[in-house]
Amino acid sequence: MDQLMAQLKEARLIAEDADTKSDEISRKLAFVEDELEAAEERVKSSEAKITEREDELFIVGNILKSLEVSEEKANQRVEEFKTQLKDLKVKLKAAEKRAVIAEKMVKVFSKELDAREDFLFREKEKYKYICDDMDSTFAELTGY
Repeated sequence: MDQLMAQLKEARLIAEDADTKSDEISRKLAFVEDELEAAEERVKSSEAKITEREDELFIVGNILKSLEVSEEKANQRVEEFKTQLKDLKVKLKAAEKRAVIAEKMVKVFSKELDAREDFLFREKEKYKYICDDMDSTFAELTGY
């Protein structure tokens, strides 16, 4: 009987040890289950953020494409403006040359006008002198 009692004590100790280990394992399992639940929540949250970021990436991609198209159009306008500026510079140089030529012609014409006005003045003086001379001669002839 002592042997049975010893076996019973040993069985009780083993059962108590098993209960202790079972309780400890249950606590660890509950802790791991809580951690698993928290990890699953983080995964769901991360998946939602991934989806949100993918949507944002799609939108940013579309904006980038739009900006690239706008940049290309702006570059085309810049090239058009450069061409237009080049044409305008050529036209400006031609206009400046014409202006220089016109200024020279104005000087020439001005000198010619001055010369002709001087000639006209001298001719009028001659005419006046001749008229005065003719009047005095006519007066002498008619006796006035």
